[in-house]
Amino acid sequence: MSYHYVSYLWDDTVAASLDPVARLVYRSNLLGSDQRITNTGGGNTSSKLTERDPLTGAPVEVLWVKGSGGDLRTSKRENFASLYQPKLLDLQRLYATRADKGLKSSAEDDMVGMYTHATFNLNPRASSIDTPLHAFLPGRHVDHMHPNAIIAIAASANCERLTREIFGDAMAYVPWMRPGFELGLAMQEIVRRQPGVRAIMMGQHGFIAWDDDDKACYTRTLDFIERAATYIEERYAARGGDAAAFGGAKYQTLDEPRRRATLAAVLPWLRGQVSRERRFVGTIQDDTPILRFVNSHDAPRLAELGTSCPDHFLRTKIKPLYVDWNPQSEDLAALKGKLAAGLEQYRRDYAAYYDRCKHANSPAMRDPNPTVVLIPGLGMIAWGKDKSESRVTAEFYNCAVEVMRGAEAIDRYVALPQQEAFDIEYWLLEEAKLKRMPAEKELARQIAVVIGAGSGIGRETAHRLAREGAQLVCVDLMEGAAQSTAKEITDRLGLGIGVAGSGISNCGPALGLGANITDRASIRHMLDQVALAYGGFDAIVVTAGVFVPSDTTGHIPDEKWALTFNINVTGSYLVADEAAKTWRDQGLRGSLVLTTSANAVVAKKGSVAYDTSKAAASHLVRELAIELAPLVRVNGVAPATVVQGSAMFPRDRVIGSLAKYNIAFAADEPTDSLVRKLAQFYADRTLTKAPITPGDQAEAYFLLVSSRLAKTTGQILTVDGGLHEAFLR
Repeated sequence: MSYHYVSYLWDDTVAASLDPVARLVYRSNLLGSDQRITNTGGGNTSSKLTERDPLTGAPVEVLWVKGSGGDLRTSKRENFASLYQPKLLDLQRLYATRADKGLKSSAEDDMVGMYTHATFNLNPRASSIDTPLHAFLPGRHVDHMHPNAIIAIAASANCERLTREIFGDAMAYVPWMRPGFELGLAMQEIVRRQPGVRAIMMGQHGFIAWDDDDKACYTRTLDFIERAATYIEERYAARGGDAAAFGGAKYQTLDEPRRRATLAAVLPWLRGQVSRERRFVGTIQDDTPILRFVNSHDAPRLAELGTSCPDHFLRTKIKPLYVDWNPQSEDLAALKGKLAAGLEQYRRDYAAYYDRCKHANSPAMRDPNPTVVLIPGLGMIAWGKDKSESRVTAEFYNCAVEVMRGAEAIDRYVALPQQEAFDIEYWLLEEAKLKRMPAEKELARQIAVVIGAGSGIGRETAHRLAREGAQLVCVDLMEGAAQSTAKEITDRLGLGIGVAGSGISNCGPALGLGANITDRASIRHMLDQVALAYGGFDAIVVTAGVFVPSDTTGHIPDEKWALTFNINVTGSYLVADEAAKTWRDQGLRGSLVLTTSANAVVAKKGSVAYDTSKAAASHLVRELAIELAPLVRVNGVAPATVVQGSAMFPRDRVIGSLAKYNIAFAADEPTDSLVRKLAQFYADRTLTKAPITPGDQAEAYFLLVSSRLAKTTGQILTVDGGLHEAFLR
């Protein structure tokens, strides 16, 4: 076929160089790399291969299938479960025995626990609940995908008729059934009755296709998706295309500057509202497809129906919150009012849904706040525990919108019945899967802004907070340096999964921004960018500072004195004052950590401007602790001289200090050697006799940002190696 709606990526040369399991991984990665074929984490692939039994050495048939929780795009060999195919087939007798005794419901879940008894070669990868779908179909290679075009047909009121009309005898149909053993048996029966069929449409869900050749299976999968998309797009165009989509436009999109300004103003407040139980990180989507949907006449009706594919609503919940706000005639106050009322109603609706559908053994009700918010003129806001999860949430609701667009173009969109949706969302196996997830890190769900992150203590602090799970905004006067630190963090942690957001929201776990902390407008712009990227912020650490030594006469020029105080004192105040507006709007407890110095209490010759500015900064900590209480804790870190990695110690200053203290050095000596000499000189003046590193300081900032010192505010934590001259009197 000639493909327009999917990408054909198979390379015979690459495939020929791979062993059978590697070919399965290769096929899976190709399919998962195209979001038109399957969503992040969705779908399964498998191959039935002949292996050598590790005990007997005899040839055995083994099912290799994508394991639980894997993602096709990024999967490697270790992400696939391997099971003895004959043992999986033998489980049918056990299931039938239990079902005959009236234990069909519990037997369905019990079978998942039995898969471990069929494990080949002690493979630790947990099997997916979709394993029977692959084991019970005859093809040696099986692809189960979630393409938007196919799900649009699966979520249509007349799905069975449309399947016959579009695919003829090539694709069978099975009505909605929860993934698992019973669905696998139903598919097996379909193939028994229709031996020529090579694919099955799964009502409300997706489709599954198979072949005895892996390349043919890949191609067959693409062919079915291409045929479905072609059918939909022809009818979509005939019904008026984009102009008529979802009943046509009811509202108009705000221009980009107004849209971004409104989002920056409302996001922190909204984050506070949806984070009453647990904090969330946001992703905004305001591209053309999502705006076409939220602005449309049909958006309220379709949003209320919720999503259809189980993979979608596990992330997006049973439905999104749609806010009927007129961007042309209503202001920000009206938007907040409608959001507040909508959130209250959403929580009531969710509680009613839980009470109506729950079973005696259902897990307790989860967070009743929406994870998707739709606003005409602005777009979509998706929420998750971190940036990666909110990106996935955004991706999945984008998929849901595409499904609704396709279904409405060819028929009428129908969502999964609420009881069926509940039984997936609160499935005991899903609950067990959630409980197996690793515990969240100490700063998970926190958004931290580190000002001065381009080098030295700030850079090290950004890395320290990121290691504990915080989403990091690295800020520096030199934007390139901030972006470099952010890239280091992102390269280490990975960008995450899911579709990118729009504009600045297209970021991962770290973001680099430029800002001048002596300029209030620059600070406000930076904080608004943080809101657009993540939804708000929880902690701010200010490590930016400047040291201007006195000249040989012991004086400092007036402009240098002013600069020192502007950066070391006024800058911290301006950051706090602007951040306080957002913190109060957000309504979540926060933390501000400023940087003072051991010099704040030790008078030293040649640093009068620096020392007095740091003394002022120390008292600023105490004043701000009172001003921002009880919502924000304000503390300070007082380092002694940190030479290693500090932007305040370029080579010429290091040489000047060595000369000042009569420390021998060579003019052509490497900078690293000079730095070590000076650092050790400062260390020898302390009680611990060890050089102080940026990492030592970063640990103090982490402690003050974390909840470990949750009852500490207005305090200065000194990290100076034991400088007895700085002992407070």
